[in-house]
Amino acid sequence: MPEVDFTKEMKKEYSILAPDIFPTHMELLSELFRMYGYNLVVLKYEGKKVIDTGLKYLHNDMCYPAICSVGQQLYALTCGDFDPHKCALIQFQTGGGCRASNYIWLLRKALKNMGMEYVPVISISFAGLEKYSGFKIKLSMILKAAMALVYGDMLLLLKNQTAPYEVNAGDTRRVVDKWIKELTEQFRKNKGLTIKSLKRNLSAIAEDFHNIKREKRDKIKVGIVGEIYVKYSSFGNNGLEKFLDTQDCEYMLPGVLGFFQYCFSNMETDYNYYGGSKLVRAAGKLAEKIACRVEKYMREALLPYKEFVVPAPFEEKKRSVTKVIDRGVKMGEGWLLPAEVIELVENGYSNIICAQPFGCLPNHIVGKGVIRRLRELYPQANIFPIDYDAGASKVNQENRIKLMLSVAREEVEHK
Repeated sequence: MPEVDFTKEMKKEYSILAPDIFPTHMELLSELFRMYGYNLVVLKYEGKKVIDTGLKYLHNDMCYPAICSVGQQLYALTCGDFDPHKCALIQFQTGGGCRASNYIWLLRKALKNMGMEYVPVISISFAGLEKYSGFKIKLSMILKAAMALVYGDMLLLLKNQTAPYEVNAGDTRRVVDKWIKELTEQFRKNKGLTIKSLKRNLSAIAEDFHNIKREKRDKIKVGIVGEIYVKYSSFGNNGLEKFLDTQDCEYMLPGVLGFFQYCFSNMETDYNYYGGSKLVRAAGKLAEKIACRVEKYMREALLPYKEFVVPAPFEEKKRSVTKVIDRGVKMGEGWLLPAEVIELVENGYSNIICAQPFGCLPNHIVGKGVIRRLRELYPQANIFPIDYDAGASKVNQENRIKLMLSVAREEVEHK
């Protein structure tokens, strides 16, 4: 049992405050929590005031994702928008050697220093759940969350490939909103969860994006890799996607499902390298197999539409990355980072932004360490690491990206 329990009474009247990690996916997940009686609020606070709150209550040597995500939650408790006596905080964790495994304890220590130790902190982690009398994760909820992850990846993939070319501004956003509403309605009725309905929904989503009126324009294609929080969170990456929109680019973010496949795959790697439990290895292999099957359904839904780039199978990523780095390098994003670079470059997104936050040592070592080898294998790769931290200048970050884009445009003109 945690230090402060989340009780059944709290479930009825408390708001559960979550940091905004994956914007598209979190829209679906927040609706999913509401279906089970939890008022999950995804926090949208950004700016210096939030960073300053994170720095005030966390050690300034903590990683930048911690300062951002925990800062959002602590700011929500102090800005006056919420009653701290009617709030709980939630953190999603992967476990392992990442500092994110300590976010729960950072939050509790910060709350104690703020005189708010009465605020419950809920942990959802691969490494095991704490037990709460009023917060239960049911099997049906896990199934719907997994489906929300897949649907979120599909919407993210097609949104990024369609929006830069739409003739009527806002058409892409309207399709995204339509499907978020449609999918949440299906979840409420326990629909959209079978293999048959999953295939049907994925095909219908692909068809809707295909039907958006587009015109072909020459745009610089940019791929985004890096640490999982700053890669997806607009707060963590200083509005990277919005900035790329202003630079007349098409950008591609690999799906969140790939990160989960990476985590599942690493269970077998752990066993092969270090021994351990055969049961854990078997569970990882089964989970990876299921995830790869779902990935196959996504690919099949996209294949009829030649205008869309279809993600590479995860098994192909595992094979291709061995020419760059060993799969035993698995702290943080580890070998997944160069695997995603390879996939993006081979799909035509040869201008790569590697988003690297302060304090994420594995990401910096792998992200910067593999660049030379990747350029040897892919001479067309234009890879730029961009550092994100509390003291970094947004102008400097954008100027580095502009430099990358100017190099890309020169290459296009030269060809």
